[in-house]
Order: sequence, then structure tokens, then C-alpha cells
Amino acid sequence: MQIPRLSASAYSNTAPLVWSLLYGRHRGEAELIMDNAPARSAELLASGRVDAALTPVIVYQTLDDVRLVPDVCVGARERVRSVRLATRGMPLADVRSVSLDTSSRTSVCLTKIIFREFFGFEPDWRAAEPNLSAMLETSDCELLIGDPALKLSVSNEYTSFDIVELWRKYTGFGFVFAMWMTRQEKAPVDLADIRDEGLRHLDEIAANYIDDIGISADDMKEYLSENISYSADGDMQKGMALYFELAAKNKLTEANRPLKFIAG
Repeated sequence: MQIPRLSASAYSNTAPLVWSLLYGRHRGEAELIMDNAPARSAELLASGRVDAALTPVIVYQTLDDVRLVPDVCVGARERVRSVRLATRGMPLADVRSVSLDTSSRTSVCLTKIIFREFFGFEPDWRAAEPNLSAMLETSDCELLIGDPALKLSVSNEYTSFDIVELWRKYTGFGFVFAMWMTRQEKAPVDLADIRDEGLRHLDEIAANYIDDIGISADDMKEYLSENISYSADGDMQKGMALYFELAAKNKLTEANRPLKFIAG
């Protein structure tokens, strides 16, 4: 019997959702494809090359016949730290151009919603590779996601703004960035149990990333255990529904498809 194929990004905040598949008691249950860009997982799911993918949530509105795996997610209730807007001291109200790290469409769409809906204006958008100094050479502001943004959260060199703090300030909700998606009726493996085992090994996971990111083990564990939420509670589901509504209103998606989950 062929084992299922899964895809996920290689960011530190996804590690608890795949650790068990790599090192724990679910090891060998699935072939895992990992890439630094979350958008890559969406491409693999869209082309049918994987059975399930941990995918930016905005993809749900663009792919036909996909279902969400309930509860398991990468999100944040109040502060995410690893998705940030940054300037060289300029208030966001004065920003007129934004360089976008396009490796996650969810964060790009969220940034556009924040400026249009909450700040009441639209800057000039510029796609860019995720290089902070280069992005700010040509734009007033930049969107940075993932581990580079996490490193920025402990830097005093730039003025940075946590995107979930901005979202919560104006909506009162948490935010879901990514969820497992599949075209199958059921999940190919027990993704909730895989998550739960990963969360029991946060010390080991944190230790794997501190050298690359440049923050302490305690800070890394705090990020994974307190900033990131791996379960989409009611508050976060309401936030996701509002996000989809505003994305459709701003023509960032063609429609607002109702949420459809796998069985079980």
C-alpha cells in the first residue's frame, strides 16, 4: 500500500505539526515534502502531487474541491511575532509604498486588508524577495514572514509591527495563517495526534532552530508555546471567516466559499 504524501513549509512554527512524522511514533506513516515557501505546498496540492498540504488559508478560496482539517492550524490569538511590517521609523499612517514577501499569499492579502479597511488608504505594492535591507531601500515599509520576521521581532534596528496585533486591534479576533487541506473525504493520517505529540517535544524542536534564527532557546520555546496557536478555537474561526469576507469584498479572492471540513 502506498503511503500518503504530505507537504508543509520548513518554518520553525510548522515544526510541531510535522515533528512526529519525522522523529516520533508517526514516523514513516507519510512521505513529507518540505519547502521554505508556504506557497509551494499550495502548488503541490493544486497539482495533485500530495494527499494533504499545510497551506496558507487563502488558498482555500482558490482551489476547487478542497476540504479543511478541523482544529489543526498555525495561527495566533494575540501576537504572532513571525509576520511583521517594518519601517525605518516611519508610522504606518505615513507609508506610501510596501514591499511584499510573496511567499505567503495569506499574509499578503491580510496586509492589503489592513491598509485598505483599517487605515483607509492603499500604498503602492511591490513584490520582493525577503531581504529586509534591500526591501526598505526601495519602499517605505516591508512585509516579512517566517523565521526572518521572528528574528526581526527581537531587533531594535527597525520599527516593526506585529500583524496579528494590528488585526486584533481592529477586529477583536485571533488569526489563522495555515491549515491542513485535502481533497479526500478523511485525513490521510491522524494530523491532530501528530500535532499533539509535537507539542510535547517543544524543547527539542526549539533547540533545532536557535542557531539559525539567533534567539535564545527560552525565547524560541515561548514563541512556539505562547505566540503560536496550533488549535483553531471559536475566536480564531470567527477571525478566519471575517478575513475571507474582507478578502472577497476587496476583490482579493473571486468569492467567499463557505468552510467545508473533512469528515470526523
